[in-house]
Amino acid sequence: MNQDVTPRIRCRMIAEADAPALAQLLTRGFPDRTLEYWRRAMETLARRDAPEGYPRFGYMLEHEGAPVGVILMIFTRVGDKIRCNISSWYVDELYRGYASLLIAAAVRHKDVTYVNISPATHTWRVIEAQGFRRYADGQMLTIPALSRWTANARVRPFDKKRDYGDALTAQERDLLTAHVERGCMALVVHGKREAHPFVFLPRRILKGLFPTLQLVYCRDIADFQRFAGPLGRELLRQGHPTVLVDASEKIPGLFGKFFRDRGPKYFKGPQRPRLGDLSFSESVLFGP
Repeated sequence: MNQDVTPRIRCRMIAEADAPALAQLLTRGFPDRTLEYWRRAMETLARRDAPEGYPRFGYMLEHEGAPVGVILMIFTRVGDKIRCNISSWYVDELYRGYASLLIAAAVRHKDVTYVNISPATHTWRVIEAQGFRRYADGQMLTIPALSRWTANARVRPFDKKRDYGDALTAQERDLLTAHVERGCMALVVHGKREAHPFVFLPRRILKGLFPTLQLVYCRDIADFQRFAGPLGRELLRQGHPTVLVDASEKIPGLFGKFFRDRGPKYFKGPQRPRLGDLSFSESVLFGP
């Protein structure tokens, strides 16, 4: 008797009820992360409103009612554009042949710019074959306090109760407030009739032995170059001598070392992401 032994695989959008089983799956796929880490990640996505018309969690592969693959997706509206951070892509070994179903479902929105900010080294060729391109070739570990002083620049912690007038947009104030609530540090550089916002995420690098900050938001990387001196001296007063910055080469005017192929960033879609903007990314929402 002939029997159909083809596994019944279904790719579908993740629902909130899938969260407990997917947390277990992600723990198997990423053993350096705890089950509690993935539970918190799924809870964060459940509480967060995705832009209308886009998935709240992402997509999953299902075999006979059990999850065997997952790709988490963080959609964010940036002005009139949509950006999606593709995160935590994993498929159980027996079902790796169906992994393409996940990525096909994930990147089907042609108006969305997709970013992958933490690809494992062994996946670089795979995602490049899928049409992703680098927009940052590495990272620079900077000592901003050694940069030159900027006249008339005063650095203050962001205060959500303060009226910044037209110096900060409503969207920027919301962004800074949300990131402070996630454990980031938000500073504002004040000049003549202007204000420049910066957000930094506490991290540990070099196998967790070295604490640093990572720049996760500024309007333009040129702003960090311009105000690195006063920012760095304020950060140093608070016990943070170094800042990690995404880059494709050593950034002029900054003291530090550029590390090529360390933490490269990839994108696919209509708009090349700018350096200095990892707002609402997995590092911020899930934790570094």
